[in-house]
Amino acid sequence: MADGLDQAPPTPAPTPPTSWWGRQSQKLKDHFAEYGTIAIIVYFGIFFATWAGFAIAISQGLEAEGVESGSGSIFGAWLATKATQPLRILATLASTPLVAAIWHRVRGRKPTKE
Repeated sequence: MADGLDQAPPTPAPTPPTSWWGRQSQKLKDHFAEYGTIAIIVYFGIFFATWAGFAIAISQGLEAEGVESGSGSIFGAWLATKATQPLRILATLASTPLVAAIWHRVRGRKPTKE
């Protein structure tokens, strides 16, 4: 019809997150969408390196405040790693473009945009 009554109402735009954590989480999701597998590898690489570093430090005698002495070094390392999550997200956002550029230079090609 010409009067426009048969058209669907416009979909409202999604509201951006207002909290700092919500904004960083959305940036990380967008980052994963843009860089794909490379961003995921960088994120988990930083995660496991941090976890291993804390596990080694705790097993060597570092006493983490707030962690019970009988909880074990792996669990204590996981708690300490979770405490550093905002910093790890920022490190992922900062380092992924560099890692992607190096990866594409070594591979000799850039991925095609679909």
